Amino acid sequence: MDSRVDAFLEMLVVERGAARNTIASYTLDLTDFADFAAARGQGVAAADAGTCQAYMASLHARGLSARTAARRLSALRQFHLFLLREGARTDDPTGHLDAPKLPRPLPKLLSEQEVDALLDAARRKPGRTGALAEAALEILYATGMRVSELLALPRDAFSRERPAIIIRGKGDKERMVPLSARAHTAASALLAATDVASRYLFPGRDPRQPLTRQAFFLLLKQVAAEAGLDPARVSPHVLRHAFASHMLAHGADLRSLQTLLGHADISTVQIYTHVQTDRLRRIVETHHPLSRPVSDEGGG
Repeated sequence: MDSRVDAFLEMLVVERGAARNTIASYTLDLTDFADFAAARGQGVAAADAGTCQAYMASLHARGLSARTAARRLSALRQFHLFLLREGARTDDPTGHLDAPKLPRPLPKLLSEQEVDALLDAARRKPGRTGALAEAALEILYATGMRVSELLALPRDAFSRERPAIIIRGKGDKERMVPLSARAHTAASALLAATDVASRYLFPGRDPRQPLTRQAFFLLLKQVAAEAGLDPARVSPHVLRHAFASHMLAHGADLRSLQTLLGHADISTVQIYTHVQTDRLRRIVETHHPLSRPVSDEGGG
């Protein structure tokens, strides 16, 4: 291996505290690049932009995943930035390389049956803790709001007479989202069970402050375990995803979903179109005349 690669790896350990697995990955990536550059008559630390570009193209030709190619490009960029800082180069041959487009990961989801089990478990918890858990989870699933929005809800955002709730979201923008009858009932029960004066719908131990994220996460994990679910699969954000996916599965459109979730750009909610695509495929399979089995068409 080139001495400059060794120096780069040493820097990662000494200055950044890189783990052994990280060093092993960088070593593999830079060794692979060094072999490629050598075949073109260039050293690993002196390779030009053409070689770097050809190397990235070769990764695709070899069938490596976009994620692996992105990692190798990251290794190359960090190595050449190191060479620049050390004065070993005056240019960065990776500067104009495009990063491979990574597939957008689908959100983790709970089924409707799993959400029902979670809500049932919250409903079974006794006392004010149970009332808080039930109200929080019913509201999260009914509105798809962010956990930060939930915990910051003032008491006056909720009205016993109005079947909706006012949410203050990102950029201090307000939106009004309908509440389900169950969420409305649970919120009313929580207010009746709360005997401390607080401006928050979900007050913390200090009623002058909202319930902390840590306390709510702990409560959610407890409810998940009591529902027979893996607590690692359950989070407020997973409930937000469940709300969005289940709404689409039952016929909601993306524009309405964008409004309910409080997203400024509709492209943000297009990650859920896999649900809509599956629903439309089932509709076509059920109703399109050419989707009928051949035996159903009759004949002489």
